[in-house]
Amino acid sequence: MLDQATNLRKRINQMNRSKEAKTIAVVSGKGGVGKSNFSLNFAITLSKMNKKVLLFDLDIGMGNIDILMGVQAKQTIVDLYEKELSVYDIMESGPYSLSYIAGGSGLRELFHMGEKKQNFFLNQLDELILKYDYIILDMGAGASLDTMRYVLASDEIIILSTPEPTSMMDAYAMMKHIHYYDHGILMYLLVNQAQSNKEGEQTTKRLQQVMKRFLQKDIIPLGILPKDKVVSKAVLTQTPFSIFDPKAKITRALDELVAQYETGGIKNQNNGPSAFINKLIKFVKER
Repeated sequence: MLDQATNLRKRINQMNRSKEAKTIAVVSGKGGVGKSNFSLNFAITLSKMNKKVLLFDLDIGMGNIDILMGVQAKQTIVDLYEKELSVYDIMESGPYSLSYIAGGSGLRELFHMGEKKQNFFLNQLDELILKYDYIILDMGAGASLDTMRYVLASDEIIILSTPEPTSMMDAYAMMKHIHYYDHGILMYLLVNQAQSNKEGEQTTKRLQQVMKRFLQKDIIPLGILPKDKVVSKAVLTQTPFSIFDPKAKITRALDELVAQYETGGIKNQNNGPSAFINKLIKFVKER
């Protein structure tokens, strides 16, 4: 049963909810669009602004956040529920005081664990909600019923697409899938690897139009990141591109994007407390 989790929620509900972290799921319809690279550098850029950020690598079988930083995590999420470790035992430190949790090779089991282990995991997550400004979930490409629980529980979702037609189709399919489960959830669109700002704007406009026409859903444009050779060079050196070259055009574009997002220049409809854990508990009960 989820009595422990329920009691914990009652206790926390009595506290100041304005201190809760905002949970953001980063997703894509297909691989190869730079999702994990964006998640990492987005988190680092927020950390540079003195925000407390926790990055979760929830990319099943393809977790590579630690590799992109050139480090090897001592513990992973898998160790948390297999060894019943504290969430702080598996947490690692990244650049600019970024906290991150690696996925591990057995991450697939995370989404199929029994109720007791799910309960333990959710209670560990609940400890973090009041300690961070942002919790960013780097989800795997595509969607499954189990991974979608974490996406749908998040306060906001960032969907990545490139200007390639197949990537746009996959991004639309992902947005349609999310919309099917939750009509009201806040979705941002990030166009990555654009050859020009015009190409990025055209991609954004097309996806906005198709979502509005067929689903009557508004998608908020988060921004456009240019195609930049610096990214591949940074990956080869296992250094986040925002650190590898702070003056690169993609780094400058990301800095501007994050500044607008953080200061409210980009439309943000969610100013209330997070319901992340409550939603996850509900999903577990419905399994």
